[in-house]
Amino acid sequence: MRLFFGVSAATVLFAGLLSPAAAERLSSDYDYYNAIDRVVASYGPSAEVRMKPYFMGSGVTYPPLEAVLLATKEEKSLELWGRNAGGDFKFIRSYPIRKTSGGPGPKLREGDKQIPEGIYKITDLNPRSQFHLSMKLNYPNSYDLMRAAKEGRSQPGSNIFIHGKAESVGCLAVGDLAIEELFVLVNTIGMEQVSVVIAPHDPRSKPMDGIAPELPWWAPELYAQIKQEFARFPKNDI
Repeated sequence: MRLFFGVSAATVLFAGLLSPAAAERLSSDYDYYNAIDRVVASYGPSAEVRMKPYFMGSGVTYPPLEAVLLATKEEKSLELWGRNAGGDFKFIRSYPIRKTSGGPGPKLREGDKQIPEGIYKITDLNPRSQFHLSMKLNYPNSYDLMRAAKEGRSQPGSNIFIHGKAESVGCLAVGDLAIEELFVLVNTIGMEQVSVVIAPHDPRSKPMDGIAPELPWWAPELYAQIKQEFARFPKNDI
């Protein structure tokens, strides 16, 4: 349940008792959630009409309890998997990634135009994105930060999103209709219920050993983690 849904007299009175900075934060939070509500009201009905047949075909009730997004750079594919309480993950559908940047290998520094590789969470929904709508990933995560610290990289980069349109500088651009569906889905089930796994290519189709001149020495360790995650979602289930 949202904290900010309409403005009551009590809210106004409470805001008047806050410091200017706290009142500004309260107003900012209200504007943020209000903007998300407007997006969901505008795109939600049509997005859900488009999504529900895919869930029904997979035997998963919409909205699911939990969702996972599997992104592969080489195939330019974003798979959506979902599950209900007590059930296994089922393949729901795949979205084409309209645009990527960089090449195989993890993101290492600000401005390298690399899409990260690893296991991530969604930390923010942006209803005012210049790329229609966007969902922010928690890059750099704890693993990225640990590797950067050990190698003395002080600026590993930030602001990595899944977003609309077909432009990318380190992000996954999936087009406007796809981001509407995913934005509405994530808002409905909660960001904490969604994981995002990004791989250089699909490890269920061909080996991913991480041994190449352009890759950091620790890539095999990272790729073993990614491969283990992908193994939870068998290709023959698609």
